[in-house]
Amino acid sequence: QLSYCKGKLLAGYLYLDDPRYKSAHSRKVEAGLLVDFAADGHPIGIEITSHSQFNLPALNRVMASLNLPPASAVDLAPLAAA
Repeated sequence: QLSYCKGKLLAGYLYLDDPRYKSAHSRKVEAGLLVDFAADGHPIGIEITSHSQFNLPALNRVMASLNLPPASAVDLAPLAAA
């Protein structure tokens, strides 16, 4: 999911679980990346707060730290096109 303000990319969000889960807390894990956690502690999404600092290796370090499979460039094509 991508968010824009006045036609400019503001942030991106990679859902890791059902989007109906609500974030109970967030943790900054890399420059420009925050992980949102549900009340029970499982990760529900990754917020990309800085498009200019974002890169796939950083995202995949986060994915690995959460015991999740790596993302591919195809998974992030909408962000690359923004």
